[in-house]
Amino acid sequence: MDPLSRFFTEPRARDAFSLRVVMSPPFAIDVRDEAALTLIVPVRGSSWLIPSSGPAQSLSPGQSATVRGPEPYRISDAPDTEPTVIIGIDQTCRTPDGDSLETTLRHGVRTWGNDPTGDTVLLIGTYPSDAAVGQLVTSALPHVAIFDEDETDATLVALLERELSSSDLGQGSALDRLLDLLLLHVVRAFARRPDGVTPSWVNGAGDPVVASALTLMHEDPAAGWTVASLADRVHVSRAKLAARFSATVGQPPMSYLSNWRLALAADRLASSDVTTATVAAEVGYSSAFTFSTAFSRTYGQSPTAYRRARRSAVASEA
Repeated sequence: MDPLSRFFTEPRARDAFSLRVVMSPPFAIDVRDEAALTLIVPVRGSSWLIPSSGPAQSLSPGQSATVRGPEPYRISDAPDTEPTVIIGIDQTCRTPDGDSLETTLRHGVRTWGNDPTGDTVLLIGTYPSDAAVGQLVTSALPHVAIFDEDETDATLVALLERELSSSDLGQGSALDRLLDLLLLHVVRAFARRPDGVTPSWVNGAGDPVVASALTLMHEDPAAGWTVASLADRVHVSRAKLAARFSATVGQPPMSYLSNWRLALAADRLASSDVTTATVAAEVGYSSAFTFSTAFSRTYGQSPTAYRRARRSAVASEA
């Protein structure tokens, strides 16, 4: 199970925020929600995506875009339109002068905008959490990525819009799955680009020996892997595996394994109440102390502090 598969087997989108945005010009939405990742799909009309740094990007129906946080960005009818709405970190909306727009711009449970019959319609899916396994997948995406029609699944977009426009039973679960699938497709599309900076585990998949070693580590991270034991399982010498792994993945096998274990641990800490010792054992550490030391070195805080911070962030977004 590669990191992308692992990411989508978890109930990721249950914490996501899905919305159908309907606007008439002039408009400029200044998004300051500091979300980890946002998926934007224009379905009607024209709009612009203006990142905090870099050039403005035009968006047309059939395309899609991803924005990595926490940097702010704007969505507007034209690059030079001044902000008319500001979205805060808790998804509140207000004018630039500070007046609340919570009621004014709401048109039902999943529809929002300055004109319920506006010409510009965008589907927005926001992942507020920076769960670490997801970071392994999305960290290869730039701050802003634009995907053309051949990289955006039109069938999924149509289904997502239909669900956002309805109030049928199970709508929340349907939206979660559709949002996850659409994100899966654009991440795949980016990984296939010849000029894209792909995740290390994608690069490794091109070498059958390295791919086999990656599969072993992904599927059983708690095993007591060494370069020698991995080499034995994939039927090459220790030196050959180490050389080929470093050349394709960009880091030695044991460094990759350590990062994978800690990412799994961070995700487990954020989503469960199990003890630090239990998490340590689940990802292959012999003691909670050793795990805590490695985790603090990588994430800049102890496992307990990391869990507390993630819970606090989720609570503030609820």
